[in-house]
Amino acid sequence: MPAIRVLFVCYANMTRSPLAAGVFRHLATQRGVLDRFVIDSAGISAYEGSAPDPGSVTIAAMHGIALTGVSRQMTRTDLFDHDHVLVADHHVARRIQQLMGGSAFGQIGVPARVRMLASLADPTAVDVPDPVGGGPAGYAALYVTVHRACTALLDELTR
Repeated sequence: MPAIRVLFVCYANMTRSPLAAGVFRHLATQRGVLDRFVIDSAGISAYEGSAPDPGSVTIAAMHGIALTGVSRQMTRTDLFDHDHVLVADHHVARRIQQLMGGSAFGQIGVPARVRMLASLADPTAVDVPDPVGGGPAGYAALYVTVHRACTALLDELTR
C-alpha cells in the first residue's frame, strides 16, 4: 500500500506548519504507523531555507518533539504530489485556491484533499492563529490546537 502523503501549509513555513508536521510525525511514531506516511510542510510565501521559529521549536521541545528541516515554498505540484493538504488559515487557503486553478498545461494528476487544519480540532474553527507576538501563551495555544487537529487527522487516516 503506498504511503499517505500529508502536507501542512502556513504562510512562511516557519511557525505553524513545521509544528504541525512535527506533531503529526510524533503522534504517528507513538502509534507505530509512521511508515504509512510521508509528512512535509511548506509555505505560500516561504523564506526558503529558514529554520523553524524559535517559539515553535521551544513549545515542541516541551512536548518531546524535535522540529527539523527548513522552510520551503509551496508549489502547484505539491497539490498533486500529496493526498492531504492541511491549511493554517483563510489567507493561505485563498492562495492555494489560486494554485488549484486551471493551467495551460492541464492537470498533472489528482489534486489533494485540501482542508483547514483548525476545523479538524474544532468544526466551527477556521484559522489556526499565528502565535508570533503572542509570547509563550500564544505558542501554548497553538500547540493545543495543532495537537488536537493532528490527533483527529491521524485517527481519520488510520481507521
